[in-house]
Amino acid sequence: MRIESDVKLDYSDVLLRPKRSTLTSRSEVDLEREFSFYHSPKIWKGVPIIASNMLSSGTFEMARVLSTYKIITAFHKFYSLEDFQKFFQQPIDPNFICYTTGIREEDMEKFRALLKAGLLAKFTFISLDVPNGYIEKFRGVLKEVRKMCPEHVLIAGNVVTNEMTEELILSGADIVKVGIGPGSVCTTRKMTGVGYPQLSAVIECADAAHGIANHQGGGLIIADGGQQYPSCIIKAFCGGADFNMAGSLFSGFEESAGKVVEKNGKKFKEYFGLSSNKVLKDLYGTKAEHRAAEGRYTLIPLKGSLHYFLQDLFGSLRSTGTYIGARKLKEFPKRATFIRVTHQLTTYLEKYEAE
Repeated sequence: MRIESDVKLDYSDVLLRPKRSTLTSRSEVDLEREFSFYHSPKIWKGVPIIASNMLSSGTFEMARVLSTYKIITAFHKFYSLEDFQKFFQQPIDPNFICYTTGIREEDMEKFRALLKAGLLAKFTFISLDVPNGYIEKFRGVLKEVRKMCPEHVLIAGNVVTNEMTEELILSGADIVKVGIGPGSVCTTRKMTGVGYPQLSAVIECADAAHGIANHQGGGLIIADGGQQYPSCIIKAFCGGADFNMAGSLFSGFEESAGKVVEKNGKKFKEYFGLSSNKVLKDLYGTKAEHRAAEGRYTLIPLKGSLHYFLQDLFGSLRSTGTYIGARKLKEFPKRATFIRVTHQLTTYLEKYEAE
């Protein structure tokens, strides 16, 4: 047993220090980025935000909307081959959709079937998604998928430490997904005691990934989960995240999936973790005796149109750029200075914003 005593931070533990800026308008801040990759020969350009593969946000309907904003949608794991065949009957930009798979044998059988049918060729991104990216089998599957799909941009995770970030990149990942337990419906930290404060995880894993580079490009990371507000996405970018992935922020809208529930005259949409009892029983058929649920079920107030949220999200990002003097999103880490704040202040701010 050992104890690490270094301070580790979540998004709520910091604010950004304003700096002298020469920008005269939010419209001057460029939110698009262009990336090349360590393994894949592809070049990608867009707004580096991803709607996660949650059942409420990782849907075909969301992809149709978000692709027009140059935002990526990571599809959830429960679409069938036939579902994808129907989806691709209408054209969509492959740069803004991501196929998600687990590493169970049934996941890989479906993966091989889509590959054989030519459907995976319609994606730029493939995400290998497991809650625990530290198991040996995960790296083995990653290496296998890299051999089968040498042209694709491969995403792998989740992990929260620098050494495993490096290991996954060297094993075939172009982008590593960072985050264990920060999501609003994830209970991994409560159930297992495992996790890592998300902002510190992003900073440390970004440093590790960016240190691996070749003639094509360098390793990249996604900050996955824990974004309660647009400011959390901003802080992740300032901490060095190349991409941001969020589930709850893209849930509860008219365009989001989920059953509408009415309580006390107010409308809500269902939202639940992929390791919740609801998913384990309803979609996997059963919860194995050897495992515990590490996700929860909740209701999100119906938010209205997704388009208004995206306008606010983009506006928030651009506003931060004017505060810290960054004309481009890629400049955010260079311009950012974090200020640690007290727990009492963050609690007050969260209570105030909730009201």
